[in-house]
Amino acid sequence: MRVTRRQILAAGAATVAAPALAAAPAFASKRPAPADRHFTSPAVEREIVRISKQIADPKLRWMFGNCYPNTLDTTVRMAVTNGQPDAFVITGDIPCLWLRDSSAQLKPYLHLVAEDPKLAELFRGLIARQARSILIDPYANAFMQNPAAPTNLAWAAKDETVMKPGVAERKWEVDSLCYPMRLAHQYWQATHDARPFDSTWAASVRAILRTFREQQRTAGDGPYSFRRNAPQPTETLLWGHGNPVRPVGLIASGFRPSDDACIYPFLIPSNLFAVTALREIATVARAARQDDALARDAEALAGEVAAALRRHGTMRLPDGRTVWAYEVDGFGNQLFMDDANVPSLSGLAYLGCVAPDDALWRATEEAAWSTANPWFFRGRAGEGIGGPHVGPGQIWPMSLIVRALSTRDAGAIRTCLKTIRDTDGGTGFIHETFDRNDPAKFTRDWFAWANGLFGELVVQIARTQPAILQETF
Repeated sequence: MRVTRRQILAAGAATVAAPALAAAPAFASKRPAPADRHFTSPAVEREIVRISKQIADPKLRWMFGNCYPNTLDTTVRMAVTNGQPDAFVITGDIPCLWLRDSSAQLKPYLHLVAEDPKLAELFRGLIARQARSILIDPYANAFMQNPAAPTNLAWAAKDETVMKPGVAERKWEVDSLCYPMRLAHQYWQATHDARPFDSTWAASVRAILRTFREQQRTAGDGPYSFRRNAPQPTETLLWGHGNPVRPVGLIASGFRPSDDACIYPFLIPSNLFAVTALREIATVARAARQDDALARDAEALAGEVAAALRRHGTMRLPDGRTVWAYEVDGFGNQLFMDDANVPSLSGLAYLGCVAPDDALWRATEEAAWSTANPWFFRGRAGEGIGGPHVGPGQIWPMSLIVRALSTRDAGAIRTCLKTIRDTDGGTGFIHETFDRNDPAKFTRDWFAWANGLFGELVVQIARTQPAILQETF
């Protein structure tokens, strides 16, 4: 029997027994010893001390101290390639670089990059690594540290697709190319340092634009095809290309940010993210490289997708509410749901794709956090959004974190914080999912993106509503 990614993760984490908190009444740090940390930033260490002093709740303070530096402590592998920094950032318990995860994992440190040259070097190293990875294969979502190595992921080794050396997994996801554009723009805005934006980076952006246009599918399905022999239909694409679409200007995605197959290939949250990221990358191309042609190409594509979203991206729920759809196919078929992974419908304001007070998004988010969404769950441990990747009844803490990041409502933030605090399974870390009735049952005890996102939330609360952190829950 072939072992799949889901089986490996389930065997390693799904029934992890939570250690008793009584064994560590003082909430001893779960960070690696300083000598064992992969990367240390003085600015981040100062930030941990500064924020921790503002957190009254002892368990919340303990979790912040464990989670905020987790990416740096455990997932960064720094090197030098062609005389320039090279940062390979693994996702946690899977030793490969996901374009999406690695970008999101550095985001919590962005506000500190200007005061720490070593941290800036890490950002430059990841931007460079991502650019080279995209040039290996813009359709891949995950990569190997050694660009000449075959995949070491058992579940991907026999996929029916073109697996090039250096590719760990080849699931085509629109957001996988949006996140590196977002990371580049964030770094540029924070530093105005043009060093990462060399000819290799520009070539990777051109590869992104070419891939997006191929997947608008105006001239057929394009060069990408993928099939996997797996028990879950969400692991493969029907006939290698997924369900049919009618070309309307949107970008087709094979898979969602969860790495689950789309039902209808026009994934609306990812298309909205693409519009935002394309406009951001145009800013970088023009300001950092004076490359007006590249900027115009990105802006033109963003305009096409934005117009298509206005025509095809919304739907009406049975109760009459108009919301953003989750997926459509251009033929008139539409799906409403939400998935906890970002980009999601719930995460559109967090990503800057819509304003937090946008009426259409507010209606959409409200519906996503209700029984209108088949992947919304409520239980004794709390409520939140899950997704097909782990299955029914499993809530992703990421959905709670993103909700708290997207609102100014102090009551909603407190509720999310308390649920997050109380569903760590006693580990002091954030997991992929927890059982809605029993948080001692969780998946992935080492998931750096979720840990960092929680840290990002606490830092934002300290900046915008510090009184919340002075409470105990």
